[in-house]
Amino acid sequence: MDILSAIDIASTGMTAQRARLNVISMNLANANTTRTAQGGPYRRKTVIFQSAPVSASFQEELKASLKGRQVYGVRVIGVMPVKGPFKKIFDPSHPDADKDGYVSLPNVNLVQEMVQMLNANRGYEANAAAIKTAKEMALKALELGR
Repeated sequence: MDILSAIDIASTGMTAQRARLNVISMNLANANTTRTAQGGPYRRKTVIFQSAPVSASFQEELKASLKGRQVYGVRVIGVMPVKGPFKKIFDPSHPDADKDGYVSLPNVNLVQEMVQMLNANRGYEANAAAIKTAKEMALKALELGR
């Protein structure tokens, strides 16, 4: 694998982690939303990843197919709602309370979302460090050629 392929792979990881951070921030922002356009409380969402070939030029794709090797990165294939029960609290004065006085709250766990956010942030930083290392290796290789 060459240095540019390593950068391409790490950049796909950074893009995926950025999408994950966006979804986590959406979950945190809607942690108390009891009414959505679809009706009912907000449902927590999660990002689904899939390995995917790193996009390259036609010439690189042809070489990879002839050699029988392909370079894979990661991509986001969707954002899915997470099934699970809603939290219920007793608040008969709330406008979204049911006939028994209970309000359904989103299935968002703030602690879990913060842990997921730290995990995504560290994944992003790790991919950024990989790009930095590949760049430094390329610069050192150019220095050797002098």
